[in-house]
Amino acid sequence: MEKKSFSRNNIDKNFTEILLNNVHDGIYFVDQDCRIFFWNNGAEQITGFDLSTVNGRKCSDSIINPVDESGKNLCDEDCPVKQALSDGQTHTKEAYLQHKDGHRLPVYIRAFPILGEDGEILAAVETFNDISPRFMMPQHKRELERMQLLDPLTEVGNKRFLEIHIQSRLEEIKKYRIPFGLLYIDVDHLKEVNESYGKPVGDQILRSIAQTIINNIRFFDIVGRWDSDEFVVVVANVDENKLDFVGNKIRLLVEKSNITVDSKLVRVTVSVGATQALRVDSPDVLITRARSLRDHSKWLGRNKVSIKIREEEEEL
Repeated sequence: MEKKSFSRNNIDKNFTEILLNNVHDGIYFVDQDCRIFFWNNGAEQITGFDLSTVNGRKCSDSIINPVDESGKNLCDEDCPVKQALSDGQTHTKEAYLQHKDGHRLPVYIRAFPILGEDGEILAAVETFNDISPRFMMPQHKRELERMQLLDPLTEVGNKRFLEIHIQSRLEEIKKYRIPFGLLYIDVDHLKEVNESYGKPVGDQILRSIAQTIINNIRFFDIVGRWDSDEFVVVVANVDENKLDFVGNKIRLLVEKSNITVDSKLVRVTVSVGATQALRVDSPDVLITRARSLRDHSKWLGRNKVSIKIREEEEEL
């Protein structure tokens, strides 16, 4: 049988679009006014937004709303796409996009211009890929569920799951001096949200916060739901400064997130108690100390991380 020779004429006119839609990374194109005119399947899978939702809108229209680790909105300044359209260069950035369901996920962004034959900047392309650790894989969830260690609402570990891990880590620190820290995270004013919008909205916020935490800790760190509006994160091999950084990173990402209810943006914050585990600690002592620091964060006005209570603050 005679083989057909390969040429550009053999390629379907939709080849480029088919190719881009089969790439796992998110890819979207914007014109010179930063309006989106192409949004691939990868972008939809990562963000939850489909083309019909974003087509024709500016990328700064609170769609994926990227922020950096300090909470600065990249659409206001330091936007890779705007920079590519301005100077014709490639720009990269690590950022945190907002999913349609409200949670934040870390991504690596690369933006570059599309040039005409004369070098004129015609449009820009942004690609982004999910760099979250994927701690809670589906098979892991099924295993936790089988062992009755999964919280059904948030799909993270439950209180018993946390108790097992805290006890295990305390044994490690006593035997091998392997340090770890604990974050006690409390959702601020969730009762008021439930009263204003209904409990299903409050539940959606809890799921969103749980997913934000999962996406932004290392794969060997542990997160679980301790109580109705409280989460605990066990952070391995950290000193006090690193633990404070992780706590504030989670706090900022929650603060910069929202869910939409009847066209209204609903936001919450969290108060965090952060403490290093000690060799003399029992699980109850460790949790009690972290909870006291959480209370201190609330006393300071909420949306805070407390890692210690200074003497001058105790005297107030």
